[in-house]
Amino acid sequence: MYDNSEISSRLKDLTTLYEITKELASSQDLSESLKKIMHILSSMKSMENGTVTIINPITGKLEIEVAHGLSEEKRLRGKYTIGEGITGRVVATGHPIIVPQIAKEPLFLNKTGARADAIDQQRSFLCVPIKHGEQVIGALSIDRYYEGGLTEQANTDLQFLTVLSGLIAESAVRIQMVNQEKESLYSENLKLKRELSEKNRINDIIGNSSKMQDVYEMIHRVVDSNATVLLRGESGTGKTLVAKALHYNGKRKDKPFVVVNCSALPEPLLESELFGHEKGAFTGATERKTGRFEQAEGGTLFLDEIGEISHAVQVKLLHVVQERNFQRLGSTKLINCDVRLVAATNRDLEKAVSENKFREDLYYRLNVFPVYLPPLRERRTDILLLAEFFLEKFSKENNKTIKRISTSAIDLLVQYHWPGNVRELQNCMERAVLICDEDTIKSIHLPPSLQTADPRSKGSPLSLSSAVENFEKELIIEGLKKNNGNQTKTAQYLSTSLRIINYKIHQYNIDPKKYRI
Repeated sequence: MYDNSEISSRLKDLTTLYEITKELASSQDLSESLKKIMHILSSMKSMENGTVTIINPITGKLEIEVAHGLSEEKRLRGKYTIGEGITGRVVATGHPIIVPQIAKEPLFLNKTGARADAIDQQRSFLCVPIKHGEQVIGALSIDRYYEGGLTEQANTDLQFLTVLSGLIAESAVRIQMVNQEKESLYSENLKLKRELSEKNRINDIIGNSSKMQDVYEMIHRVVDSNATVLLRGESGTGKTLVAKALHYNGKRKDKPFVVVNCSALPEPLLESELFGHEKGAFTGATERKTGRFEQAEGGTLFLDEIGEISHAVQVKLLHVVQERNFQRLGSTKLINCDVRLVAATNRDLEKAVSENKFREDLYYRLNVFPVYLPPLRERRTDILLLAEFFLEKFSKENNKTIKRISTSAIDLLVQYHWPGNVRELQNCMERAVLICDEDTIKSIHLPPSLQTADPRSKGSPLSLSSAVENFEKELIIEGLKKNNGNQTKTAQYLSTSLRIINYKIHQYNIDPKKYRI
């Protein structure tokens, strides 16, 4: 029979286990869950300095995963080899250990420095192994003060901790399996998105960002239509590529695709270029000329930089768009035309209309189906994709074997503000390929303009220590990539020790698993 104090103690144990089980069952983050469990042990069981130590599968050392009541600095000190100290011995043997009084146990190392005062030194230390099947994966330990020395309560607490360690092990395995399943689903989702992106991608247009997906959607909606399309966007955003996509993916793909750069020709020549002229129409017109509208019959006419045309040309263009016929210069004969019109501009046409620089009626005729091309700075997730595309393209053209872009170069590419958009990125990568004599594009191969910060951004300059840290981090990541995430080989590759590599990896929060193929 149990007396009242024993019944009360066992009820408290059951209540504590219930709270802990509830926490473990509802959590998918083991680390956060363990922190809450250590807090429960402290508040409900008077167990202080609750610590979970786990074997690091990479280094093979014991490292404190969670420690209640310890600062981050003290937690990081808690590293042991298997067999070292009380915790190391528990993991090595797989058997629990009770230290009656911390101050009198020579094996107790106190690496964290958490038991500095006299009261802490009088406490007992209980440590149990965390097992998954027969394999010991770590240890659970607590401090507790027993008035009058060790009592039967210590054995009860040891049994309680053994049960708890089993729950922790089972939850760790369950959470790991759930996370693996999530990772698998995430990978499958990415694969499907890539396949969908490949399906939606049109000709040479590169981009998976949400803004480019919107562009693809707009192209698909209007590709088989005869509606006039107005492409808006800054210079270098790919308006010509979209115009080609509209033609070569539509029902007119077997007919001509004709391009006119409206800003490259003065007014008299542009008018002749668009509509043609008869022999003798003006000085120098020695023979009849077929205009671009006639050349594009049945196909697509792409008018680039439409915002630059004069009022006189605007009037004639409006007539063609409305009536679908035109006259050659020097002729009175009307020529019917069946042409899909695609126009492009980087100008603010609405402002030009308000300033009477562009005809309002022509603007509305052209603006039937506007498509906005986002600048590169608004689709930063596409920068690396485009850079790798250009890297492969120019490497083949120049018979070079350049396999990748370094982390530091990627950082510069992503952080730059790209005023010249995709065209500037293309030129940048071509230059980098030409001057690179290695298998990796590095930051030194990029133009000087990328080495300076965005003038629109505000921030303090990088300190020397930060620059050194960034350089160290880049070297380690480069080494891990080249050695398939193997830290030992990375240490050899960088001519340093495994201990220093491990320390730096933890310091810079680098995950070697990311670099395993």
